[in-house]
Amino acid sequence: MSRGWSDSTDAPTWTASDNSDPDPLGGIGDLSTRRIGWRRQALLAAAIIGCLTIFLLARVMANNPDVAAQWRASADGYLELADTSVPELKGSLGKELEAIVTADGRVMPFGVLAIAHSARWISHEPSRQDMQAVRLATARALEAGQITLRFRDASQVTIQPKPRGYGGLGAMFWLMSAFGMVLFLVGWIVPLVQPNPRNLLYAVMAHAQAAQLLISAVAAVPAMALPSAMVAHESLVRVLLDAVTGAAVVQAAAMHPVRMPGRRWVAAIAWGATALLGLLAFREQLDNKWWWSQSLLIGDGLACIALLTWVHRRSPHPFAIVVRRFAMVTLATLVLLTVAVSLMPMLPPEVQPVATVGPVIWSVFFASIILLVPFISRSQNVMREFAMLAGISTVATSVDLLFVAVFSFSQFTSLTLSLFLALGAYAALRQWLVGQMMGARALTTERMFQHLYRIAREVEARPERAADRMIELLRNVFEPLETERTETRSKQSTVAGNGAALVVPLPNLVDGPSVRGSVVLRFAERGKRLFAQEDARLADRILEQLMRALAHDRAVERGRSEERVRIAQDLHDDIGARLLTLMYKAPSTEMEEYIRHTLQDLKTLTRGLAAKSHPLTLASAEWKTDITLRLEAVHCQLEWEAEYDQEITLSMMQWSAITRVLRELVSNVIAHAKASRVHVVCQLRQGTFTILVEDDGVGTDPAKWSAGLGLGGVRKRAKSLGGTVAWRTRRPHGTICEVQIPHLTTPES
Repeated sequence: MSRGWSDSTDAPTWTASDNSDPDPLGGIGDLSTRRIGWRRQALLAAAIIGCLTIFLLARVMANNPDVAAQWRASADGYLELADTSVPELKGSLGKELEAIVTADGRVMPFGVLAIAHSARWISHEPSRQDMQAVRLATARALEAGQITLRFRDASQVTIQPKPRGYGGLGAMFWLMSAFGMVLFLVGWIVPLVQPNPRNLLYAVMAHAQAAQLLISAVAAVPAMALPSAMVAHESLVRVLLDAVTGAAVVQAAAMHPVRMPGRRWVAAIAWGATALLGLLAFREQLDNKWWWSQSLLIGDGLACIALLTWVHRRSPHPFAIVVRRFAMVTLATLVLLTVAVSLMPMLPPEVQPVATVGPVIWSVFFASIILLVPFISRSQNVMREFAMLAGISTVATSVDLLFVAVFSFSQFTSLTLSLFLALGAYAALRQWLVGQMMGARALTTERMFQHLYRIAREVEARPERAADRMIELLRNVFEPLETERTETRSKQSTVAGNGAALVVPLPNLVDGPSVRGSVVLRFAERGKRLFAQEDARLADRILEQLMRALAHDRAVERGRSEERVRIAQDLHDDIGARLLTLMYKAPSTEMEEYIRHTLQDLKTLTRGLAAKSHPLTLASAEWKTDITLRLEAVHCQLEWEAEYDQEITLSMMQWSAITRVLRELVSNVIAHAKASRVHVVCQLRQGTFTILVEDDGVGTDPAKWSAGLGLGGVRKRAKSLGGTVAWRTRRPHGTICEVQIPHLTTPES
């Protein structure tokens, strides 16, 4: 079965064929061996390139000269020598580094931010330029093979740096590199599965953020300075990678899930702004470069949200809603981080190192969002939780910086308060966040089982409507905008169209192949969310439970039927034989006639108990025959009237209750009314069954009747079927009894 979403300006369409199974990533089915072959080769080549890139990067960093020392931030914002394996520095342990002296005699002040912050996330332009100069001079001095460290006590130590080796790269380098490798491969897999413009745009986003992660991995290596080439161009490269990602996001929003008119103009504006920013930044002709780059990213986010909102209003689609929610969360996090970083110059020196954590967490968070997008319909729980925790960490760091800058809290107080607020908000709002970002099903377990067992009863009563009842059950559970029956069939439920459709095979719930094909559900929760793999598994479990409920009901009914047949046989063989003996030995004709009618009643009862089904018309004929015989015995005339707008099959309980109600009402007429004529009406209209028994007897006021066993039995049996009983006086004389059973069957059955 193959599935694909059309790239037209109209609403997406879904197509199916019998050839293959659905593919949630690209909406395609099984490919030929030849086509799969070149895709595997391309993916293998990409994996090799990615591994070689990480290996070469690790080799460059391992061979990069460095000073084998560990530094910590002091209260005054300086670097304090905490530990070292360099003999020349052993005597300087505990001292604060003030500056480095280059080979040409230049003295470069060396503070905490020189080794702990990327120039990309420094909002103050003069500070960024000063730090860039210090880092570049330090890198070149290390690469030259000699560097002089000046401490605050005016002491100087000249040392020769050595390569750090692979062991000095640190765990964060390998973790960030591995994450970047995963995102890099996913960026290849998506367009290889189905090459089209929107998947190529996703590849651009993924590869740009994978490069960001690799740069962050290099920046995470504990070192006095990174390679000079990276120091010189790191800020510009990061700005361009973020801008390229933003432009690709805007163009993708204009193309998917619906191609909007003017999408080429939207793409041209987005990419033109990116190119202009990159050109001006490369030529150093852009003042306040950080503010311009952040403004462009925020503008791209707002444009993406606006485009997805327009798309959803024009052609509702759950993918637009889900991606818009992700965009809103991401944009809010970016704005909060931007405000926090912009306040960094206001922070005390001892707090400024905390500001270095936020941008790193933001990179991980944004990359997690990009990685999560293709797997929205697959419910990648680990990745989803990872992205949410990264976002909460970014928020916590940003709030910490805001507390310090705006309210002048101490570092410990602000950090404790921000962590408390962030973790409290995460614990309290986690389920709501998951529901808003991924969509949540509101149907409770209790309601689901109510629907399931109600429909199981209806399928048991009307097997020919099994398919319609199963589709109704799936509608109640998933609330799709559209449902469609297809003739294709699969072994289990599958998600199609990147989560826009769920294909559920319809099982045979009745004997014989009366239910065939599948049902296609589109746009879960009235278009508010995408289908996920959990939905496919839930649909399979629901149908499995429905089949189990039906099997249980059939087993119970089979046992009841066998027990009724046994009781009927015992009544016929035992009680019937005794009554027959009494009839032949009756001392009078009246007694013989009475026993004969009793035998007839017993025959009717045993026949009803032994019958496997009770069609209404057949049961009606038996009721008429039984009442006629009983009234003839007392010389009373019967007027019978039956009107049914449909043929239904009565259950054993329904047949037994109605039979006993009719018999009791006729018995009351015979015993008390002294009537010469009885009019009985049985009517079924729009699911409501009505019994009307009218006699021309003596009649008394029903309000003055005493509640005996007979009248109480009529009320009890009518109530067991959900019905009511009412008696009233007939004019000029007689009594009318009306029994109404409103839900003997439903009109749509």
